[in-house]
Amino acid sequence: MNNRKYKVKICGTTSVKDAQMAVDAGADYLGVLVNVPISERSNTIEQAKAIVDSSSIPSLTLLYNMTADEICHIVDLINPYGVHLIGDVKIEIIKELKKILKCKIWTTVYLPVKDQGEVDIDKIKIQMKEQEEAGADVIVIDTMSVTRYGGTGKTADWDIAKELIRQVQIPVFLAGGINPDNVREAILKVDPYGVDLASGVESSKCHRDPEKTNRLIEEVRKVEKEK
Repeated sequence: MNNRKYKVKICGTTSVKDAQMAVDAGADYLGVLVNVPISERSNTIEQAKAIVDSSSIPSLTLLYNMTADEICHIVDLINPYGVHLIGDVKIEIIKELKKILKCKIWTTVYLPVKDQGEVDIDKIKIQMKEQEEAGADVIVIDTMSVTRYGGTGKTADWDIAKELIRQVQIPVFLAGGINPDNVREAILKVDPYGVDLASGVESSKCHRDPEKTNRLIEEVRKVEKEK
């Protein structure tokens, strides 16, 4: 961890070139999807290993609805800084991984797209506490739509996200629809440990935009100086 107040995780990395772009811009973490059937940003194990090996900043493999054995197999092959569990995150799997893995374990809870569904806040609070108690090192609050977990490019209700962050002692990242134009508002309203994003810094699907990437991180650093 460095001394910056707000961390930036650039997710959905699909090439060594895009990984280096995030590093050059000043990102704190990289996210690399591995064998995720619901995402066009997914990589094979071989592709993900090349990206992780090339990165000079901590890289996490995003793994969707996998068993503990499958997760451990991928970790053995890629050797990431951490795993980021997405989809239906099972408490039993977090507990099992905590006993086996030496790398960090990030987990996820989901809010609906803003104004597109009711939110059971108490249920999500319980999920977060259970994930923390099971051994999660970081929780990411992401947005889900009817058709997919995360990767929606749309924001959730940030007032609810702010309330949820207070439920746990471990770091919480905010994800979902964050881009250079709204990252300042997101940080000021929610005050997360960091922000996690993919489409907000892309020029087209799966292709990172250097100008957007640089501008987003510049906006984050500006907010730090204001607070």
